[in-house]
Amino acid sequence: QVQLVESGGGLVQAGGSLRLSCAASGVTFSRKAFGWGRQAPGKQRELVASISSGGSANYADSVKGRFTISRDNAINAVYLQMNNLEPEDTAVYYCKVDLTPWGAMYWGQGTQVTVSS
Repeated sequence: QVQLVESGGGLVQAGGSLRLSCAASGVTFSRKAFGWGRQAPGKQRELVASISSGGSANYADSVKGRFTISRDNAINAVYLQMNNLEPEDTAVYYCKVDLTPWGAMYWGQGTQVTVSS
């Protein structure tokens, strides 16, 4: 079965950096698109970054220029490098895999990121 395990969250001061990791199993990793989403208390989950099977990346305007998504097909891992973090980035961050071209997806359990001012 599909499994996504996120790690790397924590507490950081504003302006700091964190690198999130997502270990994937149960999918043909190199053929799948992945993404990172986040959900802050009282808000809907939003997709902040995605990466295609070919390595093309897209970002939400709120994180563009600060976050970088990458993948390592050799070890079935997806990363989110987050720089210049802001208190507004505080949320639970989730890794996502697109299972089918018509919208089926799977989310991991998430990792907490807290940015203090």
